[in-house]
Amino acid sequence: MKRLNVVNGPQNVPAIILGCMRMPALTVSEAARMINVAVELGVNFFDHATCYGNGEAETRFGDAFKETGLKREDVFIQGKCGLCFDRNEFDWSKETILKSVDEILARLKQDYLDALLLHRPDLIFEPEEVADAFDQLEKSGKVRYFGVSNVPTLMFELLQKHVKQPLVFNQLQFSLEQSQLIDQPFYMNNPKSERSIARDQDTLDYCRLKEITVQAWSPLQRGFIAGCFIDDPDFPELNAALQELGDQYGISKAATAIAWVLRHPAKMQAITGTMNPDHLKDICAAADVKMTHQEWYKLYLASGKFLP
Repeated sequence: MKRLNVVNGPQNVPAIILGCMRMPALTVSEAARMINVAVELGVNFFDHATCYGNGEAETRFGDAFKETGLKREDVFIQGKCGLCFDRNEFDWSKETILKSVDEILARLKQDYLDALLLHRPDLIFEPEEVADAFDQLEKSGKVRYFGVSNVPTLMFELLQKHVKQPLVFNQLQFSLEQSQLIDQPFYMNNPKSERSIARDQDTLDYCRLKEITVQAWSPLQRGFIAGCFIDDPDFPELNAALQELGDQYGISKAATAIAWVLRHPAKMQAITGTMNPDHLKDICAAADVKMTHQEWYKLYLASGKFLP
């Protein structure tokens, strides 16, 4: 498994993360097997969020982890908080952050999180409150590293101005089909394409400039929640290109699509949400692929883009 050293953050983390949103669909024993297989494959980084199954994903992971025989230091556990769907709001208040972390740890049956991300922007957040919460969490030993999810550049700057801990992660959607992070510069000044419209405040380039590690979520996703583009008849050219290149490297189309994400020089991590051990093993082959410059562009254009 390809490993990364996060600037100002954890060292030797895997390029592929296992997202645990779908873990409630597994029994405790099945979840334990999934965790063990992931660690055996080098994917010892697990991503959670308070909204995944309304906390059930964390509970299932916590119950399963006890059956794995693994030590706490064998794994990297990341949590996210701030999405309060029960109240129809996003909330980065100090009270909510602290309360959420205590509840996360209780469900996970753990003493600390390796990383905590603020999950999508709170439009009326007070950065001083976030700073106070992070200080308390760091001093208590409940959280080791901090970051955000789906946060644009100026909001990130405002938050980092007040938070003394380095924000080392930004979790952003990125895939061959959902490639808004990179499209706008490609089509700059092109009035014939909607992709020329800046939609993300140059967030990816900002993260590269500030050496923030991007975690690409839904790297096989079409649309926001429309499903997977692999074998989707609406994407014949893309699937043909993935098949051709996958055959060349001896990997699946899904692994090829993940390899495309990992080829980007931003040195991203890719989050896979599979709960199938065989599928995870298949996807992990992506980390060993050294895709060429030309191959990367071939897939990008096959996903529906064109040379301006």
